[in-house]
Amino acid sequence: MKISIVGTFPPFRGGISDLNSGLVQNLSSRHEIQTLNFTTQYPKIFFPGTSQLKKGTPAVQLKSERVLSSINPCSWRKTANKVIEFNPDILIFRYWMPFFAPAFTSVVKRVKRNLDVKVLAICDNIIPHEKRLFDEMLTRRFFDHIDYFLVMSKSVENDLKEMYPESEYRYAPHPVYDIFRDRISKQEAQQKLNLDTKRVILNFGVIRKYKGLDILLNAIPRLKSELEDFTVLVAGECYEDLDMYKQLIRSLNISDIVDLRAEFIPDNEVHLYFSAADVVVLPYRSATQSGVVPIAFNFDRPVIVTDVGGLPEIVPDGEVGFTVPCDSEAVAGAILKFYKEDLEETFSGNVAHHKGLISWENFVEKIEEMILV
Repeated sequence: MKISIVGTFPPFRGGISDLNSGLVQNLSSRHEIQTLNFTTQYPKIFFPGTSQLKKGTPAVQLKSERVLSSINPCSWRKTANKVIEFNPDILIFRYWMPFFAPAFTSVVKRVKRNLDVKVLAICDNIIPHEKRLFDEMLTRRFFDHIDYFLVMSKSVENDLKEMYPESEYRYAPHPVYDIFRDRISKQEAQQKLNLDTKRVILNFGVIRKYKGLDILLNAIPRLKSELEDFTVLVAGECYEDLDMYKQLIRSLNISDIVDLRAEFIPDNEVHLYFSAADVVVLPYRSATQSGVVPIAFNFDRPVIVTDVGGLPEIVPDGEVGFTVPCDSEAVAGAILKFYKEDLEETFSGNVAHHKGLISWENFVEKIEEMILV
């Protein structure tokens, strides 16, 4: 079967790009794949980070054709023509933000006027974390042309059913990221990262308000009163006012505990951070799902998350970590329980089993259930 995929791929960075790379890897053994990438993803004025491109060599060496600009209608027509020329059986879009809906809508409309092709949207979100005025209208205009949907959390499933009750879809959790370097010993990883405490708590990923770093920081004073010799390692570029977090760290008198590395972590260093950690803590205020959890599971790391969106679906409470209310006391309590009851080995063993349930095999199978009809 011939499949065209329109979305973001390396050299663009981030979880969307990484998952798309994994998708191509896992489909290409059975299908002929065309990958159409962005030339411009976000205009610089709209992008809060330092760069949209990966540093160093991407974890996956993937060839894609950079043709689509989110803000250039001429490129929308060109992208559609590339699809038409390839003449696929299935056209796949990766959809995560209404900002891209005008470009995607233009492409899919032109393709469908010229080809008898089925279209699948893989949806990270339907309603984005940070809502804007025209989000639903833009999403509907795109979704009106979609034949099949794949959702990665029950919260997104509910959003889809509310918007399109009769839609044909499958649910498949975000698969494990297995594209990074292998796990190394905790001691070696901590040495490479210049960490010298007995315990390491990791918060990983882009820093944004909805991801709740401040909730974790506010939990640390209680941890200091009951836990010895630990570091809270914060790794990820900040997409808002970093000084606000630095001031909070100073005001809480936790500068000796927090190792703040507010920068994008290149692919060839990701394994160091997860290998060094005892547990990964993600105190999100809102989430449909999280790409950080599948990275943690790839390295058999337990995870503590808040009970928002689709996070409880992929982090069974008391099995591979904890799912707690979205407040600092609950987060602190879960971390203390993790250490006081010495749960790392038990949870890590459970993760090794649990990650088989969110495998690439399952993810691809759900796609093929729809497209191979």
